[in-house]
Amino acid sequence: MGFEFDNMNNTIILDVLREIGNIGAGNAATSLAKMIDKKIDMKVPVVKLLDFDQVPELLGGPENVVCGIFFKIEGDMTGSIMFVLDQKSAFNLVDLLMPRENADFDEFTVSALKEIGNILAGSYISSLSGLTNLKIKISIPALSIDMAGAILSVPAIHFGQLSDNVMIIQNEFIEVLEAKSVDGYFFLIPDLDSYEILLGSLGVTL
Repeated sequence: MGFEFDNMNNTIILDVLREIGNIGAGNAATSLAKMIDKKIDMKVPVVKLLDFDQVPELLGGPENVVCGIFFKIEGDMTGSIMFVLDQKSAFNLVDLLMPRENADFDEFTVSALKEIGNILAGSYISSLSGLTNLKIKISIPALSIDMAGAILSVPAIHFGQLSDNVMIIQNEFIEVLEAKSVDGYFFLIPDLDSYEILLGSLGVTL
C-alpha cells in the first residue's frame, strides 16, 4: 500500500529534501573541487515531486541515452540512491578529471564516473546522516548506460510502492575556468519501511 501525500505533506517533504539537497550539493561541490583541483560553482539545487511519466522528459525524452550510477543504501535505513546524467554532462564530468580526445564510454570513463559518482552520492548520504542522526552508508557503485526510460524504471518501480510521485534533486555544477557544466539528477529511493524511518527522524508524520 502506498502513502497518500496531501498538499501539506508534499510541502513538508519538499522542505526536507531541499535542505538535504542544499547541504549535500555544497558538500559534493567541495569534494569534487578537491578531487579535480579546480574551482567549482553550483546553482541552487532544484527539488521536485513529479509524476513518473514526467520524469523522462527532464533527460531529453524516454529514448535519450543517459548514464545512471546506482548505489544501495544500508544501515539504519535501506533503499538506494541513483545519480543520472545525460551523455554530455557525463563526458564533461570525466573531462574535468582528465581531458580526453575521444568522447565515448571506454574503461577509463566508466571507472572515473563510478569514482566521481561515489564521492557525490557519499556527500549526499553524509548530509542525510547528519540531519537525521541515522547511521547509513552506500554500497560500491553500479553503472548503467541506457535509454532514460529504462534507467528511470528503477526508481519508478521502487516509488510505485510508496506514491504516485518520484522525488528528485537536480544539481548543476560548473567548472569556472573552462565553464564546463554538469547537470545531474539524484533520486533518493528509500525502501517502504525505511521511508517512515527517514521522515520520522526528521519529525515528519504521514
